[in-house]
Amino acid sequence: MVRLSGLSLSYPLEGKGRADALRGVSAQFEEGKFSAIIGPSGCGKTSLIKIMAGLVPPSEGTVSVDGSLLTGARERTAVIFQDYGLLPWKTVRANAELPLRIRGGLKGGGRQKVQSLLAEFGLDPFASRYPHQLSGGMKQRLAIVRALTANPELLLMDEPFSSLDSLTREDAQDFLLAVRKDRRLTVIMVTHSIEEAVYLADFVYVMSGVSPGSITGRVTISRGEPWPRAGFREDARFQEYCGVLRRACRGGRAGHASCATGDAP
Repeated sequence: MVRLSGLSLSYPLEGKGRADALRGVSAQFEEGKFSAIIGPSGCGKTSLIKIMAGLVPPSEGTVSVDGSLLTGARERTAVIFQDYGLLPWKTVRANAELPLRIRGGLKGGGRQKVQSLLAEFGLDPFASRYPHQLSGGMKQRLAIVRALTANPELLLMDEPFSSLDSLTREDAQDFLLAVRKDRRLTVIMVTHSIEEAVYLADFVYVMSGVSPGSITGRVTISRGEPWPRAGFREDARFQEYCGVLRRACRGGRAGHASCATGDAP
């Protein structure tokens, strides 16, 4: 679904010179799969999401999405950033309608689609409220509703659950998995949480902690039957995967490993 080839990104510094954020990043993200990107702060994870969204052009290299070279923002790509990006002066319904309103798609079945999504996500009773009147979990659900109104095939997420408490965060993770169960979405998520990456993702990509950032390897998460996932956090395999990724983040190379086959470093 997404192919990164030799991506590099540098920013101009005040005065003179440039700072390198990414260098030589190459990876492939499979269609219909959930991929997570982990790495320490400052390694370029958010920059990578912005490049894949077509919001920031790379200094070098290319991005292809669904076989086409990416040259800018793409209609069927949705992005959820860490602060959700909700407009505080608009109601829940108006925030959810925003992508369709921008594209002139509120006519016909547009409003009904938004109404159906709000009902599905349990937000219909709060449609007239404003973001500051919502809990953190409800804001997160609204951000997902707004993303889905555009009927995306690629969903990019940058630390979408980082502001939630631990129990609400786990509920949000399960909710996201339920959303994907009935929709063929390709999801690429940036997270600082190793446990979150292991719980959610089919593939976890590890970024180096040395600037400029690069992807040093990929770990395949094998759980057997994908549904239901209840109890996986207490499974021995969960702890094993977390250990592999923790070592990789501390300087080891993850390679292309799968704990299920016993070949993880």
